[in-house]
Amino acid sequence: MNENAPTTPPACFAQEPESRPGGQAGSGEQGIATAEFAIVALAAVGFAGLLVGILSSGGVRDLLMGLVRQALSF
Repeated sequence: MNENAPTTPPACFAQEPESRPGGQAGSGEQGIATAEFAIVALAAVGFAGLLVGILSSGGVRDLLMGLVRQALSF
């Protein structure tokens, strides 16, 4: 083992202090990341549903199949 290696853990493993200056235990934004994740997940599901609806329509499907056939014929 390297004797010159640091003994403190890297910053990514550092724990957040339990109390902040001024006596506040937290910033009040602990649930914000979860809410943002939920909004992004709902938007992704909606976008995927829209794509499925568009790509499964007859005209778009024929166009895509034509493109694939043309690409494979070269």
